[in-house]
Amino acid sequence: MQRRKFLEILTGLGISGFANHMIVPRLSAAVNSQTGFVFDEIYLEHRFPGKHPESPERLNYLMQLIRDTGLADELRLLKPLAEVVPHIELIHSSDHVLQIKKNYPASYPVAVAVVGGVLSATDAVFTGGVRNAFCATRPPGHHARNTGREEGFCFFNGIAVAARYAQKYHNINRVLIIDWDYHHGNGTEAAFYDDPDVLFFSTHDYYAYPGTGDPRKTGTGRGKGFNINVHLDCGSGDEAIITAFEEKLLPKAHTFKPELILISAGFDSRKDDLLGCFRVTDTGFVKLTRIVMELAGQYCDGKIVSVLEGGYNIKGNASAAVHHVRTLMGQLA
Repeated sequence: MQRRKFLEILTGLGISGFANHMIVPRLSAAVNSQTGFVFDEIYLEHRFPGKHPESPERLNYLMQLIRDTGLADELRLLKPLAEVVPHIELIHSSDHVLQIKKNYPASYPVAVAVVGGVLSATDAVFTGGVRNAFCATRPPGHHARNTGREEGFCFFNGIAVAARYAQKYHNINRVLIIDWDYHHGNGTEAAFYDDPDVLFFSTHDYYAYPGTGDPRKTGTGRGKGFNINVHLDCGSGDEAIITAFEEKLLPKAHTFKPELILISAGFDSRKDDLLGCFRVTDTGFVKLTRIVMELAGQYCDGKIVSVLEGGYNIKGNASAAVHHVRTLMGQLA
Protein backbone atom coordinates (compact mmCIF):
# COMPACT_ATOMS: atom_id res chain seq x y z
CA MET A 1 0.00 0.00 0.00
CA GLN A 2 1.34 3.42 -0.91
CA ARG A 3 2.17 5.63 2.05
CA ARG A 4 -0.19 8.36 0.86
CA LYS A 5 -3.09 5.91 0.74
CA PHE A 6 -2.11 4.58 4.17
CA LEU A 7 -2.15 8.09 5.62
CA GLU A 8 -5.61 8.66 4.13
CA ILE A 9 -6.84 5.53 5.88
CA LEU A 10 -5.31 6.62 9.18
CA THR A 11 -6.89 10.05 8.82
CA GLY A 12 -10.23 8.34 8.38
CA LEU A 13 -9.61 6.47 11.62
CA GLY A 14 -8.87 9.69 13.46
CA ILE A 15 -5.07 9.48 13.56
CA SER A 16 -3.17 12.63 12.60
CA GLY A 17 0.09 12.12 10.80
CA PHE A 18 2.90 13.61 8.81
CA ALA A 19 5.84 12.42 6.77
CA ASN A 20 8.16 10.69 9.22
CA HIS A 21 6.18 10.35 12.44
CA MET A 22 2.56 9.84 13.34
CA ILE A 23 0.90 10.54 16.66
CA VAL A 24 -0.62 7.51 18.34
CA PRO A 25 -3.20 7.46 21.14
CA ARG A 26 -1.83 7.53 24.66
CA LEU A 27 -2.64 4.71 27.04
CA SER A 28 -3.90 5.29 30.53
CA ALA A 29 -2.40 3.11 33.25
CA ALA A 30 -5.25 0.86 34.38
CA VAL A 31 -4.59 0.32 38.07
CA ASN A 32 -6.25 -3.05 38.49
CA SER A 33 -5.36 -4.73 35.22
CA GLN A 34 -3.65 -8.09 35.50
CA THR A 35 -2.17 -7.70 32.00
CA GLY A 36 0.70 -5.30 31.43
CA PHE A 37 1.26 -3.53 28.13
CA VAL A 38 4.61 -2.09 27.06
CA PHE A 39 4.64 0.81 24.63
CA ASP A 40 6.68 3.96 24.18
CA GLU A 41 6.72 6.44 21.31
CA ILE A 42 10.46 5.85 20.90
CA TYR A 43 9.52 2.62 19.13
CA LEU A 44 8.17 4.72 16.26
CA GLU A 45 11.49 6.49 15.70
CA HIS A 46 13.34 3.60 14.05
CA ARG A 47 12.93 3.43 10.29
CA PHE A 48 14.71 1.37 7.66
CA PRO A 49 15.55 3.15 4.39
CA GLY A 50 12.98 3.16 1.60
CA LYS A 51 9.64 1.39 1.60
CA HIS A 52 10.39 -1.28 4.17
CA PRO A 53 7.91 -3.80 5.60
CA GLU A 54 9.25 -3.31 9.16
CA SER A 55 7.87 0.19 9.47
CA PRO A 56 6.46 2.39 12.27
CA GLU A 57 3.02 1.93 10.71
CA ARG A 58 2.98 -1.58 12.20
CA LEU A 59 2.69 -0.07 15.68
CA ASN A 60 0.64 2.96 14.68
CA TYR A 61 -2.15 0.76 13.36
CA LEU A 62 -1.90 -1.62 16.34
CA MET A 63 -2.11 1.24 18.84
CA GLN A 64 -5.12 2.69 17.05
CA LEU A 65 -6.88 -0.66 17.28
CA ILE A 66 -5.98 -0.92 20.98
CA ARG A 67 -7.78 2.39 21.50
CA ASP A 68 -10.76 1.60 19.29
CA THR A 69 -11.43 -1.69 21.08
CA GLY A 70 -11.36 -0.01 24.49
CA LEU A 71 -8.31 -1.94 25.64
CA ALA A 72 -6.32 1.23 26.26
CA ASP A 73 -8.33 1.80 29.44
CA GLU A 74 -8.01 -1.79 30.65
CA LEU A 75 -4.28 -2.50 30.35
CA ARG A 76 -1.50 -1.62 32.81
CA LEU A 77 0.89 0.59 30.87
CA LEU A 78 4.55 -0.30 31.47
CA LYS A 79 7.40 1.96 30.39
CA PRO A 80 10.87 0.75 29.36
CA LEU A 81 13.62 0.42 31.93
CA ALA A 82 16.58 2.74 31.45
CA GLU A 83 20.29 1.89 31.66
CA VAL A 84 19.87 -1.64 30.31
CA VAL A 85 23.11 -2.05 28.33
CA PRO A 86 24.71 -4.14 31.12
CA HIS A 87 21.70 -6.45 30.90
CA ILE A 88 21.95 -6.62 27.10
CA GLU A 89 25.48 -7.89 27.64
CA LEU A 90 24.07 -10.94 29.44
CA ILE A 91 23.49 -12.19 25.87
CA HIS A 92 25.33 -9.91 23.48
CA SER A 93 29.04 -9.22 23.50
CA SER A 94 30.25 -5.71 24.26
CA ASP A 95 31.69 -5.62 20.74
CA HIS A 96 28.29 -6.37 19.22
CA VAL A 97 26.73 -3.57 21.28
CA LEU A 98 29.45 -1.12 20.25
CA GLN A 99 29.18 -2.05 16.57
CA ILE A 100 25.39 -1.57 16.59
CA LYS A 101 25.85 1.81 18.28
CA LYS A 102 28.50 2.82 15.73
CA ASN A 103 26.83 1.53 12.57
CA TYR A 104 23.18 2.31 13.36
CA PRO A 105 23.27 5.44 15.55
CA ALA A 106 19.69 6.49 14.83
CA SER A 107 18.29 3.04 15.57
CA TYR A 108 20.54 2.17 18.50
CA PRO A 109 18.56 3.97 21.24
CA VAL A 110 15.33 2.46 19.92
CA ALA A 111 16.79 -1.05 19.97
CA VAL A 112 18.05 -0.48 23.52
CA ALA A 113 14.59 0.75 24.55
CA VAL A 114 13.03 -2.42 23.15
CA VAL A 115 15.13 -4.46 25.57
CA GLY A 116 14.21 -2.00 28.31
CA GLY A 117 10.55 -2.62 27.59
CA VAL A 118 10.87 -6.40 27.67
CA LEU A 119 12.77 -6.22 30.97
CA SER A 120 10.13 -3.89 32.41
CA ALA A 121 7.49 -6.48 31.55
CA THR A 122 9.65 -9.20 33.10
CA ASP A 123 9.94 -7.27 36.35
CA ALA A 124 6.21 -6.61 36.33
CA VAL A 125 5.17 -10.27 36.17
CA PHE A 126 7.43 -11.03 39.13
CA THR A 127 6.96 -7.95 41.31
CA GLY A 128 4.64 -5.49 39.59
CA GLY A 129 1.23 -6.97 40.21
CA VAL A 130 0.47 -8.28 36.71
CA ARG A 131 0.09 -11.92 35.73
CA ASN A 132 1.23 -11.45 32.13
CA ALA A 133 2.32 -8.73 29.73
CA PHE A 134 2.53 -7.92 26.04
CA CYS A 135 5.30 -5.77 24.59
CA ALA A 136 4.22 -3.65 21.62
CA THR A 137 7.80 -2.98 20.59
CA ARG A 138 9.83 -2.72 17.42
CA PRO A 139 12.25 -3.47 15.84
CA PRO A 140 12.00 -7.22 16.48
CA GLY A 141 14.84 -9.20 18.05
CA HIS A 142 14.77 -12.97 17.65
CA HIS A 143 17.28 -13.09 14.77
CA ALA A 144 19.90 -10.98 16.56
CA ARG A 145 23.20 -12.71 17.31
CA ASN A 146 26.71 -11.47 18.13
CA THR A 147 27.59 -10.41 14.61
CA GLY A 148 27.88 -6.65 15.12
CA ARG A 149 25.16 -6.00 12.56
CA GLU A 150 21.45 -6.04 12.03
CA GLU A 151 20.05 -9.43 11.03
CA GLY A 152 16.52 -10.02 9.81
CA PHE A 153 15.47 -6.51 10.95
CA CYS A 154 16.83 -7.33 14.46
CA PHE A 155 19.55 -5.61 16.54
CA PHE A 156 19.26 -6.99 20.11
CA ASN A 157 17.45 -10.13 21.20
CA GLY A 158 15.09 -8.89 23.89
CA ILE A 159 13.56 -12.31 24.53
CA ALA A 160 16.95 -13.92 25.11
CA VAL A 161 18.08 -11.07 27.36
CA ALA A 162 14.86 -11.39 29.38
CA ALA A 163 15.50 -15.08 29.99
CA ARG A 164 18.96 -14.45 31.43
CA TYR A 165 17.74 -11.38 33.32
CA ALA A 166 14.95 -13.35 34.99
CA GLN A 167 17.34 -16.11 35.97
CA LYS A 168 19.82 -13.62 37.44
CA TYR A 169 17.55 -11.08 39.12
CA HIS A 170 14.41 -13.04 39.93
CA ASN A 171 16.13 -16.18 41.15
CA ILE A 172 14.59 -18.69 38.79
CA ASN A 173 16.16 -21.48 36.78
CA ARG A 174 13.82 -22.78 34.09
CA VAL A 175 12.57 -20.54 31.28
CA LEU A 176 10.40 -21.69 28.37
CA ILE A 177 10.67 -19.63 25.18
CA ILE A 178 7.98 -20.15 22.55
CA ASP A 179 8.45 -18.67 19.08
CA TRP A 180 5.48 -18.83 16.66
CA ASP A 181 6.92 -16.36 14.15
CA TYR A 182 6.89 -17.56 10.53
CA HIS A 183 10.68 -17.30 10.58
CA HIS A 184 12.96 -19.35 12.81
CA GLY A 185 14.40 -17.52 15.81
CA ASN A 186 18.00 -18.41 15.04
CA GLY A 187 19.40 -15.85 17.47
CA THR A 188 17.43 -17.31 20.35
CA GLU A 189 18.43 -20.84 19.42
CA ALA A 190 22.09 -19.86 19.29
CA ALA A 191 21.95 -18.22 22.72
CA PHE A 192 20.71 -21.35 24.51
CA TYR A 193 21.68 -24.29 22.31
CA ASP A 194 23.71 -25.98 25.07
CA ASP A 195 21.56 -24.83 28.00
CA PRO A 196 19.20 -27.28 29.76
CA ASP A 197 17.61 -24.46 31.77
CA VAL A 198 16.07 -22.78 28.72
CA LEU A 199 13.62 -24.81 26.65
CA PHE A 200 13.27 -23.26 23.19
CA PHE A 201 10.29 -24.26 21.06
CA SER A 202 9.86 -22.83 17.56
CA THR A 203 7.31 -23.39 14.80
CA HIS A 204 8.42 -21.95 11.46
CA ASP A 205 9.04 -22.55 7.77
CA TYR A 206 12.48 -24.14 7.64
CA TYR A 207 12.90 -23.12 4.00
CA ALA A 208 12.32 -19.42 4.64
CA TYR A 209 14.80 -16.84 5.99
CA PRO A 210 17.23 -17.39 7.70
CA GLY A 211 17.40 -21.01 6.52
CA THR A 212 17.85 -22.40 10.03
CA GLY A 213 15.50 -24.36 12.24
CA ASP A 214 16.20 -27.89 11.10
CA PRO A 215 14.07 -30.23 13.25
CA ARG A 216 17.16 -32.41 13.67
CA LYS A 217 18.82 -29.57 15.62
CA THR A 218 17.84 -30.45 19.19
CA GLY A 219 20.66 -28.94 21.24
CA THR A 220 24.10 -30.03 22.28
CA GLY A 221 25.82 -31.22 25.45
CA ARG A 222 23.63 -30.78 28.52
CA GLY A 223 21.21 -28.84 26.32
CA LYS A 224 20.44 -31.86 24.14
CA GLY A 225 16.68 -32.21 23.83
CA PHE A 226 15.93 -28.65 25.00
CA ASN A 227 15.79 -27.15 21.49
CA ILE A 228 12.64 -28.11 19.59
CA ASN A 229 12.28 -27.00 15.98
CA VAL A 230 9.04 -27.77 14.15
CA HIS A 231 8.92 -27.17 10.40
CA LEU A 232 5.49 -26.35 8.98
CA ASP A 233 4.88 -26.36 5.24
CA CYS A 234 3.88 -23.24 3.35
CA GLY A 235 0.11 -23.01 3.56
CA SER A 236 -0.11 -24.44 7.06
CA GLY A 237 -2.91 -23.04 9.18
CA ASP A 238 -4.55 -23.37 12.56
CA GLU A 239 -4.77 -27.14 12.69
CA ALA A 240 -1.11 -27.72 11.85
CA ILE A 241 0.32 -25.24 14.31
CA ILE A 242 -2.04 -26.21 17.14
CA THR A 243 -1.17 -29.88 16.59
CA ALA A 244 2.52 -28.99 16.80
CA PHE A 245 1.95 -27.28 20.13
CA GLU A 246 -0.09 -30.16 21.50
CA GLU A 247 2.15 -32.97 20.30
CA LYS A 248 5.64 -31.42 20.39
CA LEU A 249 5.55 -28.68 23.02
CA LEU A 250 3.24 -29.92 25.75
CA PRO A 251 4.92 -33.26 26.58
CA LYS A 252 8.32 -31.60 27.02
CA ALA A 253 6.91 -28.56 28.83
CA HIS A 254 5.13 -30.75 31.37
CA THR A 255 8.39 -32.41 32.32
CA PHE A 256 10.36 -29.15 32.16
CA LYS A 257 7.97 -27.23 34.46
CA PRO A 258 8.88 -23.64 33.48
CA GLU A 259 9.10 -20.87 36.04
CA LEU A 260 8.56 -18.22 33.36
CA ILE A 261 7.23 -18.37 29.80
CA LEU A 262 8.38 -15.95 27.12
CA ILE A 263 6.67 -15.70 23.73
CA SER A 264 8.26 -14.43 20.54
CA ALA A 265 4.89 -13.41 19.15
CA GLY A 266 5.51 -13.08 15.44
CA PHE A 267 2.27 -12.51 13.57
CA ASP A 268 3.85 -12.96 10.15
CA SER A 269 2.60 -16.52 10.59
CA ARG A 270 -0.92 -15.10 10.17
CA LYS A 271 -2.75 -15.51 6.89
CA ASP A 272 -2.11 -12.90 4.19
CA ASP A 273 1.21 -11.70 5.60
CA LEU A 274 3.60 -9.96 3.22
CA LEU A 275 6.63 -12.07 4.22
CA GLY A 276 5.06 -15.40 5.17
CA CYS A 277 2.84 -18.05 3.62
CA PHE A 278 1.18 -19.64 6.66
CA ARG A 279 -2.58 -19.31 7.08
CA VAL A 280 -3.01 -19.03 10.84
CA THR A 281 -6.15 -17.09 11.77
CA ASP A 282 -6.88 -14.82 14.70
CA THR A 283 -8.84 -17.70 16.21
CA GLY A 284 -5.73 -19.85 15.87
CA PHE A 285 -3.68 -17.32 17.84
CA VAL A 286 -6.35 -17.27 20.53
CA LYS A 287 -6.06 -21.05 20.85
CA LEU A 288 -2.25 -20.95 20.93
CA THR A 289 -2.38 -18.28 23.61
CA ARG A 290 -4.78 -20.37 25.68
CA ILE A 291 -2.44 -23.37 25.45
CA VAL A 292 0.43 -21.24 26.73
CA MET A 293 -1.72 -19.70 29.48
CA GLU A 294 -2.77 -23.13 30.71
CA LEU A 295 0.88 -24.13 30.97
CA ALA A 296 1.73 -20.92 32.78
CA GLY A 297 -1.18 -21.34 35.15
CA GLN A 298 -0.06 -24.84 36.01
CA TYR A 299 3.65 -24.19 36.56
CA CYS A 300 4.49 -20.50 37.03
CA ASP A 301 1.48 -18.66 38.45
CA GLY A 302 0.53 -17.36 35.00
CA LYS A 303 3.83 -15.55 34.35
CA ILE A 304 4.01 -14.83 30.61
CA VAL A 305 5.90 -12.07 28.80
CA SER A 306 4.96 -11.85 25.13
CA VAL A 307 6.97 -9.72 22.70
CA LEU A 308 5.98 -8.60 19.22
CA GLU A 309 8.33 -9.97 16.58
CA GLY A 310 7.31 -10.11 12.90
CA GLY A 311 3.98 -9.27 11.28
CA TYR A 312 3.99 -7.18 8.10
CA ASN A 313 0.39 -7.05 6.96
CA ILE A 314 -0.44 -3.94 8.94
CA LYS A 315 -4.10 -4.73 9.54
CA GLY A 316 -3.49 -8.45 10.04
CA ASN A 317 -0.67 -7.87 12.51
CA ALA A 318 -2.83 -5.52 14.57
CA SER A 319 -5.84 -7.82 14.54
CA ALA A 320 -3.83 -10.87 15.60
CA ALA A 321 -2.04 -8.91 18.33
CA VAL A 322 -5.31 -7.59 19.76
CA HIS A 323 -6.82 -11.09 19.81
CA HIS A 324 -3.68 -12.29 21.58
CA VAL A 325 -3.82 -9.47 24.15
CA ARG A 326 -7.52 -9.96 24.80
CA THR A 327 -6.85 -13.64 25.43
CA LEU A 328 -4.07 -12.78 27.88
CA MET A 329 -6.59 -10.54 29.63
CA GLY A 330 -9.05 -13.41 29.92
CA GLN A 331 -11.58 -11.88 27.52
CA LEU A 332 -11.34 -14.63 24.89
CA ALA A 333 -11.19 -18.39 25.29
